Amino acid sequence: MCVICGCESGAGPEHTHTDDEAAGASHVALTSANGDLHYGTGAARLSVPGMSQARAIRIEADVLDENRRHANRNRAHFASHRVTALNLVSSPGSGKTTLLCASIEALRVRRPGLAVAVIEGDQQTSVDAERIRATGAPAVQVNTGRGCHLDAQMVGEAFAHLDLHAAAHHGHDAGAMLFIENVGNLVCPALWDLGEAAKVVVLSVTEGDDKPLKYPDMFAAATLMVINKIDLLPYVSFDVTRCIEYARQVNPTIDVIRVSATRGDGMDDWLNWLLPPRADEHLRPQKQSFQRRTGLQQVM
Repeated sequence: MCVICGCESGAGPEHTHTDDEAAGASHVALTSANGDLHYGTGAARLSVPGMSQARAIRIEADVLDENRRHANRNRAHFASHRVTALNLVSSPGSGKTTLLCASIEALRVRRPGLAVAVIEGDQQTSVDAERIRATGAPAVQVNTGRGCHLDAQMVGEAFAHLDLHAAAHHGHDAGAMLFIENVGNLVCPALWDLGEAAKVVVLSVTEGDDKPLKYPDMFAAATLMVINKIDLLPYVSFDVTRCIEYARQVNPTIDVIRVSATRGDGMDDWLNWLLPPRADEHLRPQKQSFQRRTGLQQVM
């Protein structure tokens, strides 16, 4: 994955290999009976020209271990400020930003005391952050340049620029919610822990119902799959039942919500998933489910 493809400084193929590493380099595909090539069958599950599988595994472990250190620090920081952080991942154009804008407006009505902020990840521009700010919610844009995902250090630095630190202690008894909108990419962000309580994968019906099988790592890492743009179902070839079956082949415990961020369908289900229960008995199973899936308590 991107750990060794060059988007991480010092971790790309420009590394000067020793003779032993060069001799053990593997860029060999497994060929199936029909001539298809499979480059993810080695121990590292990827192939980089001139790099051995062992070297790929070592680089990935080193980079992800360092990222995990930052992620754990973020997680502790979020908990100390009573912030629930969710990492939204998807392909480009799935409707993440539109869903977030609609969610911010709906949360303002449903839970007026809840502070909400967004960290926006893209390679360039601040277009999405400006859309979020237009709702009245604070947002920090993180541009990754050639990078294809956010990492935990980026998120920690962006969080320091938000006012959620004060929100948890000055009149916001409901705590705070932080949405992290990752770079549009169904591959690389699956590996990267940002310190979030859960990953939410957003899949639009315009993308095809086979995406969970094509990009299994992302759907395996997600706690929730949001099937978005269901208002377009009459106009596209997308089998919702089959998509859910595929997702649960990869991740048997994944939750599924169907929404139309533009028309409002399913938004109550989405808000019920997002918000912690109060004294309402009918919401208590939701809290238990969230804790069981993520290993964390919602801090609001």
